[in-house]
Amino acid sequence: MAIETAVSEGVAEVVIANPPVNALDSAGWFAFAKAVQTVGARDDVNCVVIRAEGRGFQAGVDIKELAEDGSKIVDVNRGCYDSFAAVYDCPVPVISAVHGYCLGGGIGISGASDIVIASEDATFSLPEIDRGALGAATHLMRLFGMQKTRRMLYTGESIDAQEALRLGGVESVVPREQLRDATMELARTIAAKSPKALRLAKWSLNGIDLMDIKKSYRFEQGFTLELYTSPDSQESRDAFVEKRDADFKPGKND
Repeated sequence: MAIETAVSEGVAEVVIANPPVNALDSAGWFAFAKAVQTVGARDDVNCVVIRAEGRGFQAGVDIKELAEDGSKIVDVNRGCYDSFAAVYDCPVPVISAVHGYCLGGGIGISGASDIVIASEDATFSLPEIDRGALGAATHLMRLFGMQKTRRMLYTGESIDAQEALRLGGVESVVPREQLRDATMELARTIAAKSPKALRLAKWSLNGIDLMDIKKSYRFEQGFTLELYTSPDSQESRDAFVEKRDADFKPGKND
């Protein structure tokens, strides 16, 4: 099963387990959103932890699904929007525990969270420009600021956990084998507080955000949809699936 949940001691875990890279297709994104909404609505849950099994945290959308049918971008966009909104709107604090790679949709999840704890081997990137797509710069900017976001979006470059810590995008960095324990320890500390106070605190913090994360991301998605209708986007997806360099033809990118 791609999305698993468990609840103990006031803490809900939402676990992404979809090998080989934890990428999610459109149905997987809707399932993730539903899982976060469901556990967040429980009276016995005061904190939510999002983590993953396998080699990395989350590798974004299933490019193969989009390569086979470009029209699926509408469902993928909606599933991603609902997922990141579910994390952001969760009535209680959400902690993302990031290990290995955190790409695309993984940036959306972690950037919508209240707190991010990373393992020493974690890396963060938005490789969308090499996949014929855009998106999640809203969430990347919440993590790392404007200058780093623009560089990462334009180049597809990644940064490591220590650079993410330096930029203030993660709260702490721990050894990989200690990631779950460190995250759960913090989650239990939070969950022990007044349920009413936690919910009011989350509501108030969202209310004083300088930008509306959902409106900002929805604005981005319009450009993603426009790019997906272009030959350049199809060539990027084909090149990724066929494991070759993309060949962009002059004069065909308008």
